[in-house]
Amino acid sequence: MGNRVTRDDFEWVYTEQPHTQRRKEILAKYPEIKALMGPDPHLKWIVSGMVFTQLLACYLVKDLSWKWIFFWAYAFGGCINHSLTLAIHDISHNVAFGNKQAKWNRWFAIFANLPIGIPYSASFKKYHIDHHRYLGGDSLDVDIPTDFEGWFFCTPLRKLLWLFLQPLFYSLRPLYVNPKAITRMEILNALVQFSIDLIIYYLWGLKPVIYLIAGTILCLGFHPISGHFIAEHYMFLKGYETYSYYGPLNWLTFNVGYHMEHHDFPSIPGCRLPMVKKIAAEYYDNLPHHQSWIRVLWDFVFDDTLGPYSRVKRLCKLAKES
Repeated sequence: MGNRVTRDDFEWVYTEQPHTQRRKEILAKYPEIKALMGPDPHLKWIVSGMVFTQLLACYLVKDLSWKWIFFWAYAFGGCINHSLTLAIHDISHNVAFGNKQAKWNRWFAIFANLPIGIPYSASFKKYHIDHHRYLGGDSLDVDIPTDFEGWFFCTPLRKLLWLFLQPLFYSLRPLYVNPKAITRMEILNALVQFSIDLIIYYLWGLKPVIYLIAGTILCLGFHPISGHFIAEHYMFLKGYETYSYYGPLNWLTFNVGYHMEHHDFPSIPGCRLPMVKKIAAEYYDNLPHHQSWIRVLWDFVFDDTLGPYSRVKRLCKLAKES
């Protein structure tokens, strides 16, 4: 099972997150970046095409054997579903219809959620705001693993298991770390989602429903695309808490790999983040970044200095007041 990783706690820092100051500096030097903010007019059509592709797939897989259900769930449907979770990530920043149409964005996120099989979009929106506002914030940023995760998943085999179980931890961690009241939008999200699941089951049976849900669970777990979960904020180099990835999988993930740029400018849609890097090149070209999400997963599992503890944590004012 390998040796225990040398890290036995998070990397505690007592400074503000770096993105706020860099955003100010970049906007002062390149005010034209403000023109990149605003909705992406193509996002709603791309997402709609992905949703209807998955509904067609539900019809096509209804008579397949179970082994092929799980194969196509992992190799095809799950890739679309993972991509849709990242579309929902973009939509949570109101880039589908703009800030003035916030409710349209919330409802469109519920629509994008349909092939995922499990209600997700409304809860994600509720917590993702804190991830940006209080990056690494103790008891606020639920993207940070718990102490148990850091302590237990500390060998290659256990870290591999942790990667498989990521969907479970991402779902349950908020309830333990920073529980919040259930919102009306979350209830509507669940009602719409389970209604569609039941309709699919009524029309085509159980296999299409399993195809959707299994694809989501498998591709949010141990899968090349899931490398972004580790690549974004795990501290591969001391002193750096956010990393970008500039490889080809950005084409499937709404440029979520441009993560340094995204945290600097969360209101800029993913399709325009490469332009941020091009305009303000001197702010990004010399920062450490990843070239392969598969390599990220490999290093995370087999490098003894990496593990769930490899995250920057900080105390935020709200955490002190609560």
